[in-house]
Amino acid sequence: MKRLRLPLCIVIALSAGAAIFWLVSTSRAATETPEYKVIRTDGKFEIRDYPAMTVASTPMESGEMNRGFGQLFKFITGANETKEKIEMTSPVLIETVNAQPSMNFIMPRAALEKGVPKPAGGGVSLRKIEAARFAVLRFDGARNAKNEADAAGKLREWLGGQKIAAEEAPIFAYYDPPWTPIPLRRNEVMLRIGKLEN
Repeated sequence: MKRLRLPLCIVIALSAGAAIFWLVSTSRAATETPEYKVIRTDGKFEIRDYPAMTVASTPMESGEMNRGFGQLFKFITGANETKEKIEMTSPVLIETVNAQPSMNFIMPRAALEKGVPKPAGGGVSLRKIEAARFAVLRFDGARNAKNEADAAGKLREWLGGQKIAAEEAPIFAYYDPPWTPIPLRRNEVMLRIGKLEN
């Protein structure tokens, strides 16, 4: 009986794909994320209750990611009053509530228990996102204005069908670093909503 031999290029591609998937899934699993309670699921849509979150926040210029990310990364790697390192969490939150969007890193539990150090210099501030109920939709693709607008539109349409009013502009949650292959990324759009009956 002849043994089936796969071409070397297919073997390499499959191995590389498996390795990338493993790296993404294990690195995401190792990163602290905020705990939330799922209240309701409808296909790709969810209603979630989130606790209050302390975030390091910086304004974004014209929705540009790199500068904001750089400012926040400097803060968690030592550009703070005690020059200490703070563990990276996920997701990175992009808020669009104000005229100028902001990028936010969620502060990990260990830093909150110890006391989050104040940022050194300007550009980064600490603030709290109050506990709230959100409608959430996971969406595919790279981070760009079209994908975000499409996802927010689908979530608003679903909420309209459920007769649930959204209170604020969307928050976009990005769970993966930019080198993660696009098909493996976890992106979400979140809209704060009024309280629902359980």
